[in-house]
Amino acid sequence: MLNDFLLKQKLTAFLKEDLEFGDASLAPLPDHVIEGTFIAKADGIVCGLQVISAVYDLLGGAEVELLVSDGEKVAKKTELARVKGSAAVLLSGERVILNLLQHMSGIATKTAQAVQLLADPTIKIVDTRTRKTMPGLRMFEKAAVRAGGGFNHRMGLTHGIMLKDNHLALAGSVGKAIDLAKQSVGPMTRVEVEVETLSELQEAIKHRADVIMFDNQKPATIKQWQKLVPAGILTEASGGIDLANIAQYQGCGVDFISLGTLTNAVEPLDISFLVNGAIKS
Repeated sequence: MLNDFLLKQKLTAFLKEDLEFGDASLAPLPDHVIEGTFIAKADGIVCGLQVISAVYDLLGGAEVELLVSDGEKVAKKTELARVKGSAAVLLSGERVILNLLQHMSGIATKTAQAVQLLADPTIKIVDTRTRKTMPGLRMFEKAAVRAGGGFNHRMGLTHGIMLKDNHLALAGSVGKAIDLAKQSVGPMTRVEVEVETLSELQEAIKHRADVIMFDNQKPATIKQWQKLVPAGILTEASGGIDLANIAQYQGCGVDFISLGTLTNAVEPLDISFLVNGAIKS
């Protein structure tokens, strides 16, 4: 579920970009009350249906009947929603709605595929932190990951500390970076550190990182390293993992597997909006 207040703010900006000077394509069309249908043109997991009503509310209102729910698996030709309202409202909002609906449904579909291919309920599939979402679309993309059966990593840079190679280089070592981070935050903020070698892992354990990320490691290595991590420290596998190889990580023992491909290499789910015809002039 998207936050209504933030959703309206985002959609207002998107609609302003599209409609600041009006919709010239409406000029030759009479402003009838019309009906239309959003239809899936491919199998997948649908997400973003809340956007339909929100867009039309901002443009003047329309009757919206949702026929499926976010996170639901749909087949090609499934009707997702029926709408009724002014032609100007329905057609002016069509493109923003479809762009978000297709993008979010594509992410949800890919996330569901990752969960299915891993087939390990002891490991949570998560998106990759905050850096690999598109600017302006983070809220939508992270909601789509959840709809597909995944989980979210940090929602923003204040929602946890992530110590990567540049942080470690500047601090001087894994241990120093962890210590400095823990000194700067309160007890509710987790500190995660990425490790690429056995010695870095041992240092992360010694300095009690809250989360240790095994970066670009093969499943066999992860299984060995996981045995060294004491209870109370969470573990994550990341780097080089995608739908083609995620099944190899089944049973590797980590708490999370993060995939950048969930949000940064997405094929939109094909969805169309079809007008059923004018009702009255």
